[in-house]
Amino acid sequence: MKKKFSKSWVKSKNVRKQRNYRKNAPLHIKRKFVRSCLSKELRKKYGIKTIGLRKNDKVKIMRGQFRKKSGTISRIDLKKGKIYIEGISQIKRDGTKAQYPLDASNLMVMELETGDKERKKILERKQK
Repeated sequence: MKKKFSKSWVKSKNVRKQRNYRKNAPLHIKRKFVRSCLSKELRKKYGIKTIGLRKNDKVKIMRGQFRKKSGTISRIDLKKGKIYIEGISQIKRDGTKAQYPLDASNLMVMELETGDKERKKILERKQK
């Protein structure tokens, strides 16, 4: 398959094509892949089910070896589609600690960082 990103691609049952689409997507589209579901309280408050993740959002891990732990987002890597959370790290063979990358689909947003004007607009628009 080509390495060039296809704007006309809609969908495919072929997993290889799906993976290739996500890998070769430009950053403004990869931003849409870094979304996560909201907690029940936030769903009722804002009237939306999912939202794009941002730095300083408080999240709870739902899947994997760190499940049921929570923390704030310290870094988002759009190129890899991974989220890094403060306090969630693994010990490497040489004894050093490294932050553990998580997928956005395995997280639940517990508190939102609403310091940004654009994010406030998005939440107010969805509330109406």
